[in-house]
Amino acid sequence: MPPANAQIPKKCQTCVQELPAGALVCERCHTLVHADELERIADRAKDLEAKHEWRAAREQWLAALPLLPAEAEQAKWIRERANALMHAALDRELGPPQDSRAAQHGWAKKFGPLGPILIVLAKGKALLLTIFKLKFLLTFFSFIAVYWALWGWRFGLGIAVLVLVHEMGHFIDIRWRGLPAEMPVFLPLLGAYVSWDARGVTLETRTAVSLAGPLAGWVASVVCTAIWWHTGDNFWAELARLGAFMNLLNLIPVWILDGGQAIAALGQTDRVWLLTSTLAMAALFGELGFLLVAAGVAWRIFTKDMPAESSKRSLAYYVCVLAFLGLVLRLLPGQGFTLQ
Repeated sequence: MPPANAQIPKKCQTCVQELPAGALVCERCHTLVHADELERIADRAKDLEAKHEWRAAREQWLAALPLLPAEAEQAKWIRERANALMHAALDRELGPPQDSRAAQHGWAKKFGPLGPILIVLAKGKALLLTIFKLKFLLTFFSFIAVYWALWGWRFGLGIAVLVLVHEMGHFIDIRWRGLPAEMPVFLPLLGAYVSWDARGVTLETRTAVSLAGPLAGWVASVVCTAIWWHTGDNFWAELARLGAFMNLLNLIPVWILDGGQAIAALGQTDRVWLLTSTLAMAALFGELGFLLVAAGVAWRIFTKDMPAESSKRSLAYYVCVLAFLGLVLRLLPGQGFTLQ
C-alpha cells in the first residue's frame, strides 16, 4: 500500500482513465500512478547522496518501493541502489583496520612513487568495468572502424565522438533522474541507442530524456565550431555542421527518432505552435532540415496521441534546442542542405 502522505490520483494523468483504489499502474496506458511523487523522492535521495548522507539517502530510495509494482525495473534498481548505499555507509562508519589496509596495499610499495596511482586505479577497476561494458566498447570501436575505412581516421573518429556525445546526453539525463539505463550501443551506418525502461515515466520526463541527446549534440557542435575558429581548419567546421544537421534531423517527430518521443507531451495547440516556430526558423536560418521537422510536426497535429495535459515546458525545451542548432548551422561555412 502507498504511504499515508502519498497523494492518490483518482484519474491517470496520461489517459484520464479512472483508477481503482490502491492502483500503482494505469491498466490502460501503463503509466505509474505516483510518478510525480517518485520523481520528488528521487530528487531528495540524490541530494542526500551528493552530501554523502548514505543512510538517509537509502531511506529515501526505500520510501519509493511501496509506490512501485514489485516486478518493475525501477523497483529492482532501487533495491540494488539501497544495498550499495548500505555498504557505503558501513564502509564509512567502520572502515577496514589499519593493519588490513596496509596488508591489502602492501604490493603497491614495490612500485615506489607509482604505488598511490596504482592503488587508485585498482579501486576504480570495478567502476570502469561497470561503465565501459564490453558491448559498448565493441560496438563503439566497430563504429569507428567502418567510418575510418570509408572516409579516413579523422572523420571516423570525429563522427563516432559526435554520436557518443549525443547518446551520453540521453544516458546522463536518465541516470540523473535515478532511473536505470545501459551504456550506448552503436550500429555502424545507422546510429546508436541507449536502452532504458520508460514504463511508468511521465510524458514530460520522456520528452526531457529525448531532447537531452540533441542538446548534448549541439554542445559537441559548438566545441567543433570553437576549434575551427581557433585553428582555421575547415575539417572542424564540416564536422560541426554535420553534427548539428544530424541532431536537427533527429528532432523530426517520427517514431524511430528522438522527436517522436519529444512531441508526445505536447497537445494539439502546442504542436501548432511548434510547427509555426519551426517554419519561422526554416525561413530565418535557410536550412532544409527545419522543413523536414515541420512536415513531421504537421503530421503529428492530426494523430490521435494527444496527452491529457500539454506541457509548456516541453514545448519551450523543443523550440530552444531547434533554435540552438539553427544558430550553429547559420554561423558555419559550407553548402550544407540549405534552401538557397
